[in-house]
Amino acid sequence: MPNDEHVAVLGRGAAVWNEWRAKHDETPDLSRAGLRGLDLSGFDLSRADIRGADLRATQFCDADLSGAHLEGANFFKAALDGADLAGADLDGAQFLNCAQLVVTRNWQLAYRDETLACGAAIPDRVS
Repeated sequence: MPNDEHVAVLGRGAAVWNEWRAKHDETPDLSRAGLRGLDLSGFDLSRADIRGADLRATQFCDADLSGAHLEGANFFKAALDGADLAGADLDGAQFLNCAQLVVTRNWQLAYRDETLACGAAIPDRVS
């Protein structure tokens, strides 16, 4: 379950969230959160636990998702243009496709299953 405080801070916008992240050295827990349709463009979601979250139609343009745990998250119609996926774990991500992936930054460095190879080697999973 997501941490209610983390979800509340997220809802206050990118500037507030990113400032909060800079001051708190903890891993945001947004696992299984209902984030459907939110605009999370420009958010620092690096190393966040977003496993199993509902991300349908969520905007992640230019967001930092590096090192994020996105296993099993639902990306149906999510926009990821310019998002940084270096070291992210996309294993079992639902409704994510190569067209969504190749418009991100560092997608080749994200762990993903064979359906998302998209013509590039898949790196070893980082725990």
